[in-house]
Amino acid sequence: MVYFSKDIHQLSGKTNELREFYFFHIEDKQSHQQIGSIGYHVTDRCPVGKFVHAGFFIYPEFWGRNYTTEAFRKVLEFAFEENNVYRVTTGGLSENYGSEKVMIKCGLIKEAEHIDYEWHGGKLKNRLEYRMLKGEFS
Repeated sequence: MVYFSKDIHQLSGKTNELREFYFFHIEDKQSHQQIGSIGYHVTDRCPVGKFVHAGFFIYPEFWGRNYTTEAFRKVLEFAFEENNVYRVTTGGLSENYGSEKVMIKCGLIKEAEHIDYEWHGGKLKNRLEYRMLKGEFS
């Protein structure tokens, strides 16, 4: 079980309407050890809500324990239900199966695969892009 080092729900409200970054440390609930970070930044605003780009990382020793999925679901819930977010996008290298699995388990929809998109580790690699709209969140 994970939780955020700061209460995510204290961030909503009028005073934070212009805030652009919402990133949090993910901690183990028992030990309070940081196991990663997660969040999003606002890339645009329009009458239907905010457009954001999400990101996350977990330290390798905590991979495969569903911590990222649990934390990302909480971030999506906050974004759509309390922070007037309309669209969440995220992505990663196509070889990063763990991150893609998190996106799929959280209900995001694959929108694109960019071939030879970024230089990483001495070669060109493909990048996947996923999204979720407010009406698709459940």
